[in-house]
Amino acid sequence: MSAVEAAPRVEGRSNRGSTTWMVVPALVLLIGFFALPYLTIITMSLREASTRAVYGEGFTLAHYTTALGDFYIWGILGRTLLIGATVTVISLLLGYPVAYHLAKSRSRWTSLLYIFVLSPLLVGLVVRTFAWMIILSNNGVANQALQAVGLIDFPLQLMNNSLGVTIALTHVFLPFVILPLLGNLQAISPDLAMASRSLGASRMRTFWKVTLPLSMPGIQAGTILVFVLSISAYVTPAMLGGTGGRTMSVLVVQYLVDNFRWPAGAALAIIMAAVAVIFVGLYLRLTARAMRRLP
Repeated sequence: MSAVEAAPRVEGRSNRGSTTWMVVPALVLLIGFFALPYLTIITMSLREASTRAVYGEGFTLAHYTTALGDFYIWGILGRTLLIGATVTVISLLLGYPVAYHLAKSRSRWTSLLYIFVLSPLLVGLVVRTFAWMIILSNNGVANQALQAVGLIDFPLQLMNNSLGVTIALTHVFLPFVILPLLGNLQAISPDLAMASRSLGASRMRTFWKVTLPLSMPGIQAGTILVFVLSISAYVTPAMLGGTGGRTMSVLVVQYLVDNFRWPAGAALAIIMAAVAVIFVGLYLRLTARAMRRLP
């Protein structure tokens, strides 16, 4: 083999080596901040309970069997998933028109609309939740306004249930579905819609046949992000949910902090994480299959 033929191979090996080293920081972060904490939680969930320490000496599966056989925990798990799905659907229905308008708008007020979209993220989560407590309480702004116009005679129960949690979480996580959609819609070439219109398609048909299918990656990313954040939220359900809107995150913290049952709380956290992975995996497969069938 000549030196001229060997040079590209040597250069290729050096390039691969340099790119491999670039992955090392990401691997260190994944192992240190993702893999190791999960391994610690899994190990803790398998340890015996103890009244003198965080966990005992031996190993057991009793925490999992007890949790999986408890209908109360299954009810809270179902409520958590229902709240997450509801928040995701409402956020998508509210966020898609906003993202579409921002992507197509050439108005000088567009920057102001960006500020409105990002405004929920500019305020602390606890402050936002306190604001919703003032709005949704029995003597709050919402009930007083409804009574003032004569729509209700008695205050509605807007807090200490799933309704209040859903409303507040939708407000908190709405930007997380708008921003991925906005980037996706801005990447779609306007020439595609113009070509569809030039072939005789109406605006609505162009949207359903061209824009919506091409925006599916943004829909997929935004909905997964909102769903995962909703089912793992703690502050908002803890402050607005009460006993009627308790979620798995609140229950896990109650096991860990209030009851000092760290192995049982760790088992609940692992069960919740496993269920979330299963749901997200199924959703990814269904949406990927749907995107392959789109024209």
